[in-house]
Amino acid sequence: MAKHTSLRVGGPADAMLRPASRAELRDALALCRYHDASVYIVGAGFNTLVPDAGLRGVVLRLHGLRELTRGADDQLTAEAGATHSRVTRFCAEEGLAGLEFAVGIPGTVGGWLAMNAGIGTREMKDVVERIEIMDVATGESQELSAEQLCFRYRALELPEQSVLLKARFHCQQDAREDIRERMRQLLAQRRDTQPVDQLSCGSVFKNPPGDHAGRLIDAAGLKGAAEGGAEISRVHANFIVNRSSATTADILRLIERAQAEVRRQFGIELEREVHVLGEED
Repeated sequence: MAKHTSLRVGGPADAMLRPASRAELRDALALCRYHDASVYIVGAGFNTLVPDAGLRGVVLRLHGLRELTRGADDQLTAEAGATHSRVTRFCAEEGLAGLEFAVGIPGTVGGWLAMNAGIGTREMKDVVERIEIMDVATGESQELSAEQLCFRYRALELPEQSVLLKARFHCQQDAREDIRERMRQLLAQRRDTQPVDQLSCGSVFKNPPGDHAGRLIDAAGLKGAAEGGAEISRVHANFIVNRSSATTADILRLIERAQAEVRRQFGIELEREVHVLGEED
């Protein structure tokens, strides 16, 4: 799984399937049910850790579900496997404004929605109109409107055992060059403030109310702290980078160290944003 996570860590899964269509996804889920196999959904592998021992079960990678279409009312419909770069490039080419804030937020549409990805002023909940999901147990799909969705800070509550298939976003027509310029500005800001040229999984911790996880970790003196091949970024303390053959165990030790120091020095409990697949097992 190290080949399929952004931090390049993790042991082997029992199997990986890459459905190229909804029909193949439905067949894959049926196959997993038949063998009573655990199912793990993976997009681009950001915000995701896999144990060094690997996963007992089947990983479904949704990169094959990546269709993008423009609706008559300046709506964008994107399948869950469409990558962040492909979506924002499509919006710029089509003159669709509204998703510029997501430029440079790595991952796929499915990951964006599952994490309610965003910046300080705008999140996925502000632009999504409806989503479509598939029930793992039955293979049946259903649509949910924005009013039926429960977004929280860096999370979307979905029905248990469901796979996100696609989403429809509300956009507005705007000049292509104006959209590209806003994207360029946001990307430049990310390059200046985040370790975009190193292997990372994105933000490691959620920001606590009224503060920022990166500021707290930095104030605790942990910028540049390392465990094995993993290091708390010297650029932004809420990022952990793989500087040299890191393992998942290295990263988890560094996460626990940051949590312990921030708790000890400031009495604040940092909540992980990154997910560990198989942890519930």
